[in-house]
Formats: sequence, structure tokens, C-alpha cells
Amino acid sequence: MTSVRIDYADFAKLAPGVMEGLGAIGKAVGGSGLGKDLIELIKLRASQLNGCAFCLQYHLNLARSLHVSTDKLDQLAAWHEAPVFSPRERLALAYAEQLTLSAQGAISDELFAQVLAEFGPADLSFLTASVAHINAWNRIGKALRFTPHAPRQEHQQAPAAKP
Repeated sequence: MTSVRIDYADFAKLAPGVMEGLGAIGKAVGGSGLGKDLIELIKLRASQLNGCAFCLQYHLNLARSLHVSTDKLDQLAAWHEAPVFSPRERLALAYAEQLTLSAQGAISDELFAQVLAEFGPADLSFLTASVAHINAWNRIGKALRFTPHAPRQEHQQAPAAKP
């Protein structure tokens, strides 16, 4: 295990404008029509791909508080093969993966057309912002080595801060 460079609480104090800006994105996406369950699945998958322990644990805690099914949380890393995800969730996860791994290639026109047909232009815009938002947090959390929150059970409240 590596040591924290700057912890989350200190980052919040040192970069209040950044926290407010990222918080505004999170609030806008949270108020969209995407659905909180879907947003958490997207954020969890991007955090898995990016290897951000802080964001992964944070969003697991939130997903559990929203009662996202244990099957979905357990099988998210292998969602391509897992039958528990809806077609809408599969499209969102495929899109989130391609955006997160964008250095490996552009979003295909076929996938973009499928996502646009399913979500429409407004929700596609929020979906894109949600993926960009969690990728920003993943990079901050990894660079500064934020310490993950303690795991929470489904019946406990979610943590107060919102990456």
C-alpha cells in the first residue's frame, strides 16, 4: 500500500473552487433522467477500469444505499457476460468503457447511434458528462492517493462527500 499524498479532506480545503465545480457537475447529472442506479453503475465501472480505490469504494457505498442489486455489483467487472444487466444498462456501460478508455480509440459510430437512440440527445449529454465527471475524480483520487472510505452495508447511509 502506498501512502496518501494529499487526503480528500485537505484537497477539499485546498481546492474549494474545484470541489464546487465538480459538485455542480454531479448535481446536474444527479438531477437528470438517467436514474441514480445507472449513474452509480457507470461510475463504478469507470473506477474499476481506472483502478481508483477511493472512488470505487465510495460508489459501492452509494450503490448499496440505493439498493442496487448485489448481483449487479458482484458481476459489474464482467458485465459483458453477466445476464443481470438490462439492454439500457449494457449500452451505458459500453459507452462509459469506451469513453474511459478513449486513448485506445474513438467511440464507434455504431455504438454512438445505439446510445443516442436509447437515451436521446439530452440524456446522452448527461451520460457523457457523468463519465467525464467520474474520470476526473478517478484521476484526482489516484494522483493524490485518497484513502478509501470504509465499506458500508446496504442498510447504512451513504458517505456525505460526493466524488
